[in-house]
Amino acid sequence: MTADFLLVGQGVAGSVLAWTLDQRGCSVILADDPALPSASSVAAGIVNPLTGRKLVHTWKANELFPFLHHFYSGIEQELHVRFFHPKNIYRPFRSMAEQASYTALTNDPDVQQYISKNIDNQQYSSFIDNPFGGLEVTQAGWLDLTEFVRIIKGYFIKKNQYFEGRVSFDDLTISDDKVELKGVTVGKVIFCDGVQARENPLFDWLPYNPVKGQLLTAVVEGYSIKNIVNQGIFILPVRNGLVKIGATYSWHDLDWQTTKDGREFLESKVRELLKVPYQVVAQQAGIRPSTKDRRPFIGLHPTKPTVGIFGGMGTKGVSLAPYLAEQFARHLLDGEDLEPEANISRYVSL
Repeated sequence: MTADFLLVGQGVAGSVLAWTLDQRGCSVILADDPALPSASSVAAGIVNPLTGRKLVHTWKANELFPFLHHFYSGIEQELHVRFFHPKNIYRPFRSMAEQASYTALTNDPDVQQYISKNIDNQQYSSFIDNPFGGLEVTQAGWLDLTEFVRIIKGYFIKKNQYFEGRVSFDDLTISDDKVELKGVTVGKVIFCDGVQARENPLFDWLPYNPVKGQLLTAVVEGYSIKNIVNQGIFILPVRNGLVKIGATYSWHDLDWQTTKDGREFLESKVRELLKVPYQVVAQQAGIRPSTKDRRPFIGLHPTKPTVGIFGGMGTKGVSLAPYLAEQFARHLLDGEDLEPEANISRYVSL
């Protein structure tokens, strides 16, 4: 059997790149090991063009956001499925001072384009503590990652181009024009395996800075708010009366175990925000493949032209992957240059 590409790892990065290359007419084998933990199976999948207290523009937001909306809704239309949920993000002000400083920030045209003109603070006030009102960030939303990954997996299974099992570096026979794996010959192998890339001897020189994150799932009786609410933590309505609450950030204890501390932190924050009782029904933990300079790791290995990487997207995989997969495809197929800030060539000296 032969194929153009073998992609190792089917989280959001591998799924998006596999679809992108497939749509360009390439034959792609998608490989994933269900025994390995995946950040995508835990992540809430929120996309947000303005982050933090200073409403900082997400890197390349003006390119990323129109692209990602078009990308995910395009797959939905083609496959007659639903996994992408465009929603505004409501940010209640903590004080009059915060209200004033945010209002000043929204005068910036760059910020203004992502702010809703008309906000009905009233619709939130039965559930959310918002005495000072709030603002709404537009062009945001969330991707149901479990559903998205399941659908992409099904698509490649149907084409007989899915391999379930571990692909380790030692299984590969790498030469300058092809890669061989257990009787399969491919033009290139691309690793899309999140934090696992740190254990790959070909890419262990890349400066990852993994971040553990935890989420709660809770039942909130009669919760009718459709938008995401964010004030230090987020409340994401998954369906009527069921929400996800997150997230924590921790650069130590890098394991996939939930902790009492994580739950207590999220509960203390949500109590300041939510005016009604809730009941926690689940808690999850994952490790995000963040990087030292907070930019992705994309490109071909400096000495092995048939091996590449597509990862290091940290907390923003859902928003970064579509645009960067398109760039990577153009690089691989048309020889176009990669985005310098994402290209692993910036670390080749390491």
